[in-house]
Amino acid sequence: MFEFAWPWVFALLPLPLLARLLLPRTKPLTSALKVPFYGSLAQRGGGTPHNPFNLLLLTILWLLLLTAAARPQWYGEPITQTSSARDLLLAVDISGSMETPDMLLNGRPAMRIDAVKNVVGDFVERREGDRLGLVLFGTRAYLQAPLTYDRETVGTLLREAQIGFAGQGTAIGDAIGLSVKRLMERPAEQRVLILLTDGANTAGEVAPLKAAELAQQAGVRVYTVGIGAEEMVQPGLLGSRFGARRINPSRDLDSDTLQAIADKTGGRFFRAHNPEELAQIYEELDRLEPVEQEAASYRPLKSLYVWPLAAALLLALLWAAIPLLMNLRSRSSGNGQQRTATAVTQEGPA
Repeated sequence: MFEFAWPWVFALLPLPLLARLLLPRTKPLTSALKVPFYGSLAQRGGGTPHNPFNLLLLTILWLLLLTAAARPQWYGEPITQTSSARDLLLAVDISGSMETPDMLLNGRPAMRIDAVKNVVGDFVERREGDRLGLVLFGTRAYLQAPLTYDRETVGTLLREAQIGFAGQGTAIGDAIGLSVKRLMERPAEQRVLILLTDGANTAGEVAPLKAAELAQQAGVRVYTVGIGAEEMVQPGLLGSRFGARRINPSRDLDSDTLQAIADKTGGRFFRAHNPEELAQIYEELDRLEPVEQEAASYRPLKSLYVWPLAAALLLALLWAAIPLLMNLRSRSSGNGQQRTATAVTQEGPA
């Protein structure tokens, strides 16, 4: 859609005429600088506005300048952008126990961290409109990705996470405390933390329940996810079946503490024994914390004032150049006639 931002500028259209009618005329000067070729320039359309051709050019120039000053602009089609007031942090355990191969991906044994990357990566892709962040923790907790709308970067950093980078322990309390600190730095109506671990708090400076109290005071809702199978066959000597035994690889998972954290902050505790259950949990989290569908629409704006302004400049240059070119052409023609006359005279009878 085309429109003028300042259409009232066109009220200045009769200003040159009013200035000519109302302002006093200038008195002729008794002395002036004599320009030999001024007369010829005036006769060929330059130097005086009384010439009809000049009046037409000046009128067009004035119209173009007023059009540029009125700020012509073009509005494009409306564009809708989904926005959300939710800040959502993902805290993922990368301690040594996440290497336990008690998961099945595509029918093959896989480590817990691989199942997490597969499922949580899909969850990140679905959270369009939320600000997402990533906290990785082991013996220490650190912010891998600050809150951002760039889901692709968050997913990439999650896929690149390596076991042991943060130590072999599990600092659940520190991970919650760091997440709460980062969430409090951003004003938001909803602050959500999804914490995934496969063990109990064995490191860190903040106790998990104390960190849960801090989250409750900050208005952060914490969803806790415990991952790990409850039964696994441990191979015998040299990987053979001889001497193999069944063990519980999740015996260190502190489900009671994770449940207490969720209850205190208004979240929920989930238990994932395999990748399928983990995927169902994150689908449930999508339903519990849906992406807000309220969207803000805007129309792209393109300013067009440069076009009439450029046309006015080119027209002014053309108006100034035409008399000069005509004068040069006249001189050239006059010199040619003079040379012809001289040649005829020289060829006459002696």
